[in-house]
Amino acid sequence: MKTRAAILHEMGLPRPYVQSQPLHIETLELAPPGPGEFLVRVTAAGLCHSDLSVIEGVRPRPMPMVLGHEATGIVATLGPGTTGFAPGDHVVFSFVPMCGTCLPCAEGRPALCQPGAAANTAGTLLGGAMRWCDAPEGPIHHHLGVSGFAEYTVANARSAVRIDPDLPPEIAALFGCAVLTGAGAVLNTARVQTGASVCVFGMGGVGLAAILAAAAAGANPIIAVDTLREKLNLALTLGATHAVEAGPGPGAITEIRDLTAGGAVYVFESVGNEMVLAQAYAATARGGTTIATGLPHPSKMLSIPAVSLVAEERTIRGSYMGSAVPLRDIPRFVALYRAGRLPVDRLLTHRLTLEDLNEGFDRLAAGAAVRQVVVM
Repeated sequence: MKTRAAILHEMGLPRPYVQSQPLHIETLELAPPGPGEFLVRVTAAGLCHSDLSVIEGVRPRPMPMVLGHEATGIVATLGPGTTGFAPGDHVVFSFVPMCGTCLPCAEGRPALCQPGAAANTAGTLLGGAMRWCDAPEGPIHHHLGVSGFAEYTVANARSAVRIDPDLPPEIAALFGCAVLTGAGAVLNTARVQTGASVCVFGMGGVGLAAILAAAAAGANPIIAVDTLREKLNLALTLGATHAVEAGPGPGAITEIRDLTAGGAVYVFESVGNEMVLAQAYAATARGGTTIATGLPHPSKMLSIPAVSLVAEERTIRGSYMGSAVPLRDIPRFVALYRAGRLPVDRLLTHRLTLEDLNEGFDRLAAGAAVRQVVVM
């Protein structure tokens, strides 16, 4: 079948993207779903910093590629032998396919699925299939098994979770990455206890979702850190008790330590910058935990005082996809949203069309948006 999609042919084009146009809206040929796969009519897809990192070349991926990984849609047709879904089902995508049989999956850690990671790196669906028909320069790759910036996409059924059909698509999409990653880091990776001090660096979609989850967990104080006053003001309306404006020098770290009598017990870094991660570590209490959710360039290294790991019993943890089990956590987080405890709708700042994507990524790169969603 033919469908419109946003395809990235080349990484590293300069900003502004409204001029360089890294994403081209083209009509592409999409092959039918194979075994274990399904065709989905995409209803909404969010713009995430991970998409921007591919556009910038910070997260190198094989080109060309149909971008988009935070998405929701409606199942149109099933491939041979595909079970667990039916046409008309509403789904949210998981950006790591879950094979269910590798050791991490068997241990309840599908975010670390080995075949899923290999497929994502190769730009294929789980199992190695590619359903976008070739472009003149070669095969068109799938982004994280989803390719959500398209009117229709083919995905492996292990890349999706069924949801209730009454959830608005522009809200449902957010559960596929921003909420799964940010709230999951707080509730799954750190398991923040009531009354524990929390600090979050970076008030993008993931960082603000972490603020929401910390408030839901009863953390206190909850300190938001960012360079932009507008985002800090938003964080204060979402559950943060304090806002600290970041900048050069030690001032922000000193302020956080003063607010927490020496450092926060749990400090989250959602920027994807090794220098910010070092600041987050410096803002962490003795015996506390620093959790990294952002993705720096693979070449970047972290430098910390090594003795502090032992002498202060510090912990540094990575949190990929919020250490989530999507089949468990997406319904759980949706239930918290419906109960008013996780108001993720407050993260939505812009509704776009496919043609607005380049402008949207300019806005994201400038920090002028939280979550923008393409509504099909």
